[in-house]
Amino acid sequence: MSPPTIGKGAQKKARLKRLIDEVKRFVYANPGCSAQTIAASLSIDRNMRNHGLTPRKIGFFIPRHLKTHLTWWYDYNAGRRVYAPIPENDETTMLCVSCQSLESW
Repeated sequence: MSPPTIGKGAQKKARLKRLIDEVKRFVYANPGCSAQTIAASLSIDRNMRNHGLTPRKIGFFIPRHLKTHLTWWYDYNAGRRVYAPIPENDETTMLCVSCQSLESW
C-alpha cells in the first residue's frame, strides 16, 4: 500500500500549461492546421511522447482550454476541423457600448 499523497498537483498543472503553450505556439506559426498535424508535431518534434497525444485528444482539448485564443472551422474537402488563431483586431466585430456585448456586422 502506498502512502497517502498530499500535494497541489504541481506536475499536472505544469504539463497542462506546457501543452497549452505548445499548442498555441504551433497553431500561431501554422494557421490552418488540423489536429492530426498538431498531435504529430508535438509528439515527434517537441518530444511530448509521454503525454499520449492523439488527434482526438487535441480536438477535445482546444475547445475546452483554448477557446479564447483559437478558432476552428470545418474543411469539407478534407473532412476535418482546421484550427487558426483568433484575429486580435477584427474589423467585423464591434463592441456595443449600450449592451456591453460583441456584435458582428
